Amino acid sequence: MTGIQAPARPQHIARGVILIIATGFVISSQDVVFKLFSSELSLWQIFAVRAVLAFPLLIALAWRQGAALAGALKPWPLFRALGMTLTFMAFYAALPFLSLSTVGAANYVAPIFVTLLSAYVISEPAGARGWIAVFVGFAGVVILLQPGTDAFSPWAILPVAGAFFYALAHIATRTKCQGVPVITMALSVNFMMLIAGVAMSGVVMLWQPDAELVHAYPNVLRRWSVIDPSGWAVLTVLAVLSVAIGMMLAGAYQVAPPSVIATFEYSYLVFVAIWDFTVFGITPTGMAVLGMLMIVGAGLLTLQRE
Repeated sequence: MTGIQAPARPQHIARGVILIIATGFVISSQDVVFKLFSSELSLWQIFAVRAVLAFPLLIALAWRQGAALAGALKPWPLFRALGMTLTFMAFYAALPFLSLSTVGAANYVAPIFVTLLSAYVISEPAGARGWIAVFVGFAGVVILLQPGTDAFSPWAILPVAGAFFYALAHIATRTKCQGVPVITMALSVNFMMLIAGVAMSGVVMLWQPDAELVHAYPNVLRRWSVIDPSGWAVLTVLAVLSVAIGMMLAGAYQVAPPSVIATFEYSYLVFVAIWDFTVFGITPTGMAVLGMLMIVGAGLLTLQRE
């Protein structure tokens, strides 16, 4: 098929790799907070309140950088924001039921989607070494998941589905949002997260699930509750992290090819494995360590190709 022609895209490989590894650490830190806090408030309340808290910071940053706020509501930034929001919804809905490593590994089918879309839609083929790196990385994810564990529960399907939307969002960043400031794209994501939080809260309110169902799945079916001072502090931290993540992700995918950045997103799995061990007392098995090494090796192979 005929790909979308977009010459003169930036090729700052080293900058993009450093930025995405830093992003992986920040995202993993946010995920720890989400997992610990998911028993206190509903996911949709967190989405909505965090977005409201993040808006003043985003608007201040946009004003300082001279970015037009109206650009956040244009079709392509909103399309990208929708993909990111669907990814986060799927990921965090599954998080209370699976370990961070399991959810993260399931979500990392995304680089496969990114590479396919890069090769056949935007005419940025990965090359022989790139394909080898992707499949080595994917094999590492499979080893990390360890078939027969909770990774293959129905909840693991959610982050895999979210991975496709994640890939779409980053292809849109690369092809349609090159001239859009990262702060503008972060505003788009924050706006879409607010809509998602309010909309899903409305669905829960209208649906009125029975108490037994709410008890089984409190993070997605609980109604809004009163937020105490410590809760406000946590939500403020999440708001600041969401702003940083939105800008860092957009920046990484703007300056380097998606197939390269997607491969180095695997570094997130190393961070969540560390958090699983230090915070939740989950010790990685030998197979899990092997999977992580394969994932890191795949990233190095892709960098060598470039």
